[in-house]
Amino acid sequence: MSGHSKWSTIKRKKGAIDAKRGKIFTKIIKEITLAARIGGGDPEANARLRQAVAAAKEENMPKDNIERAIKKGTGTGADAVIYEEFTYEGYGPGGAAVLVEVMTDNKNRTVAEIRHIFSKHGGNLGENGCVSWIFEKKGSILLDKKAVNEDELMELALEAGAQDVREEENELEIITDPASFEGVKNAIDQRKVKYIEAKISLIPQTTVKLEEGKAEQMLKLMEKLEDNDDVQNVYANFDIADDVMERLSV
Repeated sequence: MSGHSKWSTIKRKKGAIDAKRGKIFTKIIKEITLAARIGGGDPEANARLRQAVAAAKEENMPKDNIERAIKKGTGTGADAVIYEEFTYEGYGPGGAAVLVEVMTDNKNRTVAEIRHIFSKHGGNLGENGCVSWIFEKKGSILLDKKAVNEDELMELALEAGAQDVREEENELEIITDPASFEGVKNAIDQRKVKYIEAKISLIPQTTVKLEEGKAEQMLKLMEKLEDNDDVQNVYANFDIADDVMERLSV
């Protein structure tokens, strides 16, 4: 199991997504706010904002929250705020590459917190560029194998412009280039095919296999990084055997 998609699986098994819905809302609101500040408040003319609003709707975020976040970003809201984006790179247990995307109004506070989390959980923060070359930006759509017809899904995805359909033990993952992501996702939506997760991610081109001890440390590092209020996304290239992942997700 490789880190970019299977971290989502273990979070679901632990019930972390439902338990932390407030944090998910916070992350999405920040993304909407910054997207609106950079590209304007019209989702039709701003692809990044359009994707952020779609993510908010998938999490059942109230419409008022979405509109308030857009106004924050465009500077028309009463509580307008300025966020900046930064990316931090480092290594986790066993030498796994870790890339952390943050959105913050206080860079000094955030980098100190990120460095502390890395060092406390068997990793270390590295220089810019030390691991980013390992990752490639792609669209990723995860589906439950039991809920779809694999042959039909593959035909649908490839006709809509997907690059690949990958098979894991219990899931299928559709891979697209970023420009084709919305078209493929819309094709799936039109067929009313249910998916687990759909987003543009950074996918590793190579992976590092971790034994159980290092794997447990790695998952704790991922969890603590995502718990940080300024962290938007965490990507890693760890690979964990299915039986080990099953034990650790209990």
